[in-house]
Amino acid sequence: MDPSVALTLVGGPTVVIEYAGLRLLTDPTFDPPGDYGNLTKLVGPALDPVNLWPLDAVLLSHDEHDDNLDLSGRGILTEVQQVLTTPGGSQRIDRARGLEPWESTDLLGGAEVVTVTAVPAQHGPDDVAEHLGEVTGFVLEAQGWPTVYISGDNSEVAVVEAVKERYPEVGVALVFAGAARISRLGDALLTVDAERLLRIGEIWPGAALVPAHIDDWAHFTQPRDELVAWFADHDASGRLTLVERGERILV
Repeated sequence: MDPSVALTLVGGPTVVIEYAGLRLLTDPTFDPPGDYGNLTKLVGPALDPVNLWPLDAVLLSHDEHDDNLDLSGRGILTEVQQVLTTPGGSQRIDRARGLEPWESTDLLGGAEVVTVTAVPAQHGPDDVAEHLGEVTGFVLEAQGWPTVYISGDNSEVAVVEAVKERYPEVGVALVFAGAARISRLGDALLTVDAERLLRIGEIWPGAALVPAHIDDWAHFTQPRDELVAWFADHDASGRLTLVERGERILV
């Protein structure tokens, strides 16, 4: 049996991943509720960052939107050993390493080597994504451990199908969902909705399908309760592996 991956949801896209001896943090967001530019945060983090240490690395899908990296999150970046992000992000963030799509780096987790590979992500449809900046997803691999896919702010199922070509066996798929939309871009989906989330689950039918980035922000047009209800209405509730805010689960 594969070792279990532990996931702790802080809120929004911020998840602690315990994997092969490492503690990894996705997209750090710890600011309180309030208005942040054209985005409104409804609820603060479920956990204080001081309770998350030690952290070995941050996996930052992108640095240009407050719902993926906020002021408090930027403070955390200065305290971890490694920050992995987009090539553009590495030019804006001290000490960060930018990875091109399909580029890998190794991290030492206990006795295991964890290979982190940047994989494509697209933040909106073709005519929108170019205006929202560079985004990356990640894949984690370690000998004897299930492969983990982290989508980042990706809206396109075709992008995930391209990842599947290189990673046909994924044990955990952590997918940023919520059907994010902003008024200036109309109905354009900036992250996947429930229907696209289910299609991603069909790409890796044996994977634990874990939605994140479905809480805390007003621009999610399909937040947690609505996403869960959609899966129930389509007789697909059993396909979801849910982690509540502040909860730690094993998958």
